[in-house]
Amino acid sequence: MSSADKMHSRTGAVPDAVYMEIIAALYGTLVPIVSMGIGQLIVGTITVRETGDMVTAVTALGVAVAFVRAFQVLAYRRRVAGKSPLDRSEAARWELPYVAGTAMTALILGLFAARSLMLNDAICSVMAIGIGFGFGAGVIVRLSLRPVIAVVNLLATSLPAIVVTFMQPDAPHIGLALMLTIYVIGSLEMVRHTYNATMNQMTLKQQFEQLARLDPLTGIFNRSILDTDLMQMMTDSKAAAVAIHAIDLDHFKAANDRFGHPVGDGLLKQVAARLKSIAGPDDLIVRMGGDEFILVQKSAPGSDAQLMAQRIFEQVSAPYRVAGHDVVIGLSIGVAISPDDGQSVDALLSSSDKALYRAKKSRGGYVLAREVPAQIPAETPPADAAAAAQMAA
Repeated sequence: MSSADKMHSRTGAVPDAVYMEIIAALYGTLVPIVSMGIGQLIVGTITVRETGDMVTAVTALGVAVAFVRAFQVLAYRRRVAGKSPLDRSEAARWELPYVAGTAMTALILGLFAARSLMLNDAICSVMAIGIGFGFGAGVIVRLSLRPVIAVVNLLATSLPAIVVTFMQPDAPHIGLALMLTIYVIGSLEMVRHTYNATMNQMTLKQQFEQLARLDPLTGIFNRSILDTDLMQMMTDSKAAAVAIHAIDLDHFKAANDRFGHPVGDGLLKQVAARLKSIAGPDDLIVRMGGDEFILVQKSAPGSDAQLMAQRIFEQVSAPYRVAGHDVVIGLSIGVAISPDDGQSVDALLSSSDKALYRAKKSRGGYVLAREVPAQIPAETPPADAAAAAQMAA
């Protein structure tokens, strides 16, 4: 497999978050686009004036392309400033016009350089090659994260000039052709190196960010995810309702004290595993800390939320076998459903806490937030001492 094939294969496997960052980087600045447009205007005007060759007026098309590309950057910025985030499919749609704009610019610059070399005007040739070199440097910096596109742009900019110079078999033109060829080879190597280095950095960054959202013991999400993903789930127009199942393991402390912390840790891991087996593909499982968990159920009308709560209670409260010990715990669940029980993250969590408090007061089971009087406090009471003593016995 060639280096280009490897880069293309790796690009296809880019995680969504990394891909979004790549597209944001493409549209990150207007300066190179505006500078290239101004440069083409200046160089094209001087060349037409000095040589009288109207073919070189092709740079006027390059100026128009630069104007359209600048408009695209501004439109992208307005889009990302909106409330709803981009998904991968929409980001891909934004990539297409950017790619088309750079390809057209590259081809115009390549044809302009080739035509200028045919006119045998030293100053105009230097300007044409110079602006092509400048564009090539920008391609290496901006498009290395899309290596196939970068390669196409570099070849479109350079090949026409290389072909024209090789067609003029005198020493200066042959030397220039060789120099341009060496430049292209070096640029392709820089694209490969920059792509690999930057992708490694961006992938590591995403991995660290993901690790920061995970509970190190159980491997499920920690509570930090509620500030981002839960808000997104609640505002998703496709989700009819979101149900929060606040879960507390009754008598966990007694089991932890009786069998030791390693057994307690193993028990928490098994609880997380059972919750994973229950949850749907779009649901979230969160360890809030200690023996408290949350299962966020997406698209859950009241009947579905109640069925889910029943499944959680039956499966998670079933006996455990941990490190050779039989462990039995109880379970309390408080269920809150948006938008009736809360239209914000904080309100919904508060409602689930109140329902959980009522469930614990009733010595386990599940309680729906709509069944809880408004005056019930949201905090969780201390563990039942008698039950704890019975577990430890």
